[in-house]
Amino acid sequence: MTTTTQKSAPGGSALSRGTRSIDLISYALLGVGSLVMLTPFLWMVSTALKTPEQVLHWPPVLVPSPPQWSNFVEFWNAPPVAGGFFRFTLNTLFVAIVCVVGETLSATFVAYGFARYRFPGRDVLFMILLATMMLPGVVTLVPTFLMFKQLGWVDTYLPLTVGAFFPGSPFYIFLARQFFLTIPAELEEAARLDGCNGIQIFWYVFLPLSRPLMVTIAVFSFTAHWKDFLGPLLYLNSPEKFTLTLGLTWFKQSIVGQGATSYHLLMAATLVVIVPILLLFFVAQRAFTEGITMTGLKD
Repeated sequence: MTTTTQKSAPGGSALSRGTRSIDLISYALLGVGSLVMLTPFLWMVSTALKTPEQVLHWPPVLVPSPPQWSNFVEFWNAPPVAGGFFRFTLNTLFVAIVCVVGETLSATFVAYGFARYRFPGRDVLFMILLATMMLPGVVTLVPTFLMFKQLGWVDTYLPLTVGAFFPGSPFYIFLARQFFLTIPAELEEAARLDGCNGIQIFWYVFLPLSRPLMVTIAVFSFTAHWKDFLGPLLYLNSPEKFTLTLGLTWFKQSIVGQGATSYHLLMAATLVVIVPILLLFFVAQRAFTEGITMTGLKD
């Protein structure tokens, strides 16, 4: 037995060294790939802190000295509407938060019905729901706009928010249904024995257990509506109602129309627009990853 152990030790050691080498190579490749992916973002941060002369300087100025923090103040108050970009930020937050609440509640409620109730045509309806994910959004663009125009909702936030409650994206319903299928049926049966009806079971049993799911849907929803451009472009006409995407487009057109593009101000504005999404992802990263992982545990 001792001889066998001694003979297998060199092989095990070689295997261990080979595994470590593969790990080192993998980490090195991941590091290089991460650096490549981060390069545009780092260049945007650098450009946002440069002077106009440094932006076009050759060789490129990688670290601006001194950093021009005044660029952020200059673009922030540039729009002619009261409050400047602060007004655009409040408008975007309002639309995004309302849609997050609407899509999270409606998607989980509909998914609860698909996951826990048996009724004729349930599977067919669910397949039709999933099939709508393959339908390009431009197909319904014109009829949807005409409907909202007839309702007199153009130049209001209603077309951007009401749809979140009836319900939201089929993708969110799919995620929620898969998650609810992982919850043991014994919890639901125990709640029914305690006298809870279906709505109470959904509210007091399923939602408290669905924190990772709700965070996942909230992150997806907030990101989609924070960066949405087409919806506000179609339905918002008044500058004081613009969202950040429209405000950023207006700002770009205004500085281009002055004869010389102020890339430093444009990068500063773009950086401010995308930073909240990055912060949201880092704060909710753990629950977001958990929610995505658990949706596929059960068919």
